Amino acid sequence: MAWSTREMAELAGVSLRAVRHYHDVALLDEPERRSNGYKQYGVSHLVRLLRIKRLTALGFSLSRIADMDDQPGSDPDPRDLRALDAELAATIERLQHARAEVGTLLRGRATSDLPLRFASVDETADLPAPDRSFVTVLGTVLGPSGMDAYADLLQQEPQPVARELDELLADADEQTRQSLAERLVPYVLSIRAAHSGLNDLASDAPRGRQHTARTIGKAISDLYNPAQVDVMKRLDRLLSDVTARQ
Repeated sequence: MAWSTREMAELAGVSLRAVRHYHDVALLDEPERRSNGYKQYGVSHLVRLLRIKRLTALGFSLSRIADMDDQPGSDPDPRDLRALDAELAATIERLQHARAEVGTLLRGRATSDLPLRFASVDETADLPAPDRSFVTVLGTVLGPSGMDAYADLLQQEPQPVARELDELLADADEQTRQSLAERLVPYVLSIRAAHSGLNDLASDAPRGRQHTARTIGKAISDLYNPAQVDVMKRLDRLLSDVTARQ
């Protein structure tokens, strides 16, 4: 008994398009044709199609399946299975993380722009728009310890001098900028002493220190006005001087 393409697809529980694609990529041999030109599939085709269906359902790519032994009863190479297992574990972790974020959003504990680690911060911190965007960018470059350190910082109420930086106008004069930078030094030093993780935010950054520094620098230059950026640069120089003297 022979089956048509549609009949075999129905038996295997796949679409006609899938059967045709498997032919196109040489995963499924072309069957013989009847005198009227219609394809006639046999049991070997159905068994092969069911094997392809099962392997793709497990997560194997078609290119991997093409490299496997297609004999009935043959199992995938253990190396392929271990690689697939690792991929599935990573996918499960990603989906669990995504589900946790969805749950946080459903409970109204955060908005979709902030990383999950900052969900509790969103409840307590009144972040200005530039700072909020900056935190969002940090979520793309920092590792777990860097995120934890910055989230802990945001849990604290900022001192008035930090608010001054948030409210600094773009046309602030030289004296105002220098004075603010100098007054920020003890504030930042006290923060670093209380939160040691802030001394090396990029310690476990997934893409390394240089990428993290470039991304943070770009975010600062785009999000803050020229006077604020200038104060941050002055502050960085002053902090470097303090470190050099210690």
